[in-house]
Amino acid sequence: MRVRRLAAWTALPLAVTLGLVACGSGGDGGSGESDPNAAVRIEIAEPQHLVPTNTNETSGSQVLAALFSPLVDYDEAHKPYEVAAESITSEDNTTWTIKLKDGYTFHNGEQVTADNYIDAWNYGAYAPNGQNSSYFFEKIAGYDDLQGESPKAETLGGLKEVDDLTFTVTLSQPYSEFKSMLGYTAFYPLPEAAFSAPGELAEGFEQAPIGQGPFKMKGTWQHDAKVEVERYDAFPGEQPKVAGVEFRIYQQLTAAYADVLSDNLDVIKTIPTENLSTAGTDLGDRFLQSPASSLHFLAFPTFQEEFSNPDVRKAISMAIDRDEITRSIFKDSQQPARAFVSPAVAGYRENTVGAAGEFDPAKAKSLYQAAGGPSKITLSYNGDGGHKDWIDATCNQLKANLGVDCVGSAEPKFADLLTKVKAKQPVGLFRMGWIMDYPSMENYLGPLYSTNGSSNYYGYSNPDFDRLLAEGASAPSEEEAIKKYQEAEDLLAEDLPVVPLRFGQNNFGHSTKVKNVEMDLFDRVNLTKIEAIR
Repeated sequence: MRVRRLAAWTALPLAVTLGLVACGSGGDGGSGESDPNAAVRIEIAEPQHLVPTNTNETSGSQVLAALFSPLVDYDEAHKPYEVAAESITSEDNTTWTIKLKDGYTFHNGEQVTADNYIDAWNYGAYAPNGQNSSYFFEKIAGYDDLQGESPKAETLGGLKEVDDLTFTVTLSQPYSEFKSMLGYTAFYPLPEAAFSAPGELAEGFEQAPIGQGPFKMKGTWQHDAKVEVERYDAFPGEQPKVAGVEFRIYQQLTAAYADVLSDNLDVIKTIPTENLSTAGTDLGDRFLQSPASSLHFLAFPTFQEEFSNPDVRKAISMAIDRDEITRSIFKDSQQPARAFVSPAVAGYRENTVGAAGEFDPAKAKSLYQAAGGPSKITLSYNGDGGHKDWIDATCNQLKANLGVDCVGSAEPKFADLLTKVKAKQPVGLFRMGWIMDYPSMENYLGPLYSTNGSSNYYGYSNPDFDRLLAEGASAPSEEEAIKKYQEAEDLLAEDLPVVPLRFGQNNFGHSTKVKNVEMDLFDRVNLTKIEAIR
């Protein structure tokens, strides 16, 4: 948010240790015969965007995962393997050669070539285009020349076509994990039809994106209702076992849950909080759980004066009893988080937040008063994500432990919340969830906290953090990179731009009309595995 990134829903799994095989994953929900001519219905929230370089939340990325095939995907050890790429190689971790598999076509019949990747990446990197995921091209040589209101260049100097199916990517400095990055949504190609002129996205393309993946659009994006896709028979990779998917957009998870129970929806990706205790009885073996990579946190608008003091932020963190909320609201179905990266990646340490992560109401109140914290706190969240219960519980703790007024404020949709925080509109603290884009510590640090990070909505900037992140990225080995990333994470503990709260896991369910339902670490339903039942 594929993008694993920003998550709209609250993840509510049942105590599955990350890395273990999912309990019940792939449950068949029945013994009926598979029907390859049937479509399935999967719950999502309203996407913010459906252009690959502008999509950095999980609902949009789930749709794009149907429409596009990535250069790489990841095996059970979280290592990249080639999908649309034939090979991705480098002798120095600086210049990378990407050879594409022959036979891929876009849904309008265009052949997929190296230029389709180069054009898409240039569009995403060019600052005036305002793409949310522009940051992910930062490592490519020439990126700086595409930044600012009047960029020096319009294309990345580090991208060169070799032939129709081969291109090279030269980075501004070595990065050993570049191949892993290429599974991320921003690195999808775009057809010539996506552009009305060089570098200009065609009007209406986002309403009916043209990809080169296993499904193609069926009609156009029906906002606040659905996005429908159908099987693309010319896809050269693994063909889906269903004729299509209706991504049904819900404003409330409880409505989606009711539809699953009545077989009017086939997959709900997140069980609502209020239904967690009865899901096992309601759904039986159709209630599933699997490891995820999500981290849930409250973010501070550090650019606002009342939250600019790290001591204010630390006091708020110490006033929240993570363990109690995990027990009372989430029924111990999540793991309290006191770190900025997930246990799913190498380099994770259990308690990097330090003292600020320990519940200490007396010290929190004293520190808060000394630092001049505001008398009123607002916690903003998206109302379409099942967050109200834990937001209310957190507010009650802040009221009791800091002596402040605290209110929860719901935006109708996650896209609405993202739009407001991106524009730096005053929303108080705001909830966020992060699902990794690719398996690396760097992915939990760079996009969220670097000065120019694609999802740094809180205005955090620390030159030493940026420097350590860059040193980690250019380190010659994973071990040396992790050391630098851990040093950078230690700086986050000092500055605390966000309050880590919980590590989530997938907790999902399905109707009696489908089988072989699986979700991965990235909050995606596996669209080539799911089957409809006659």
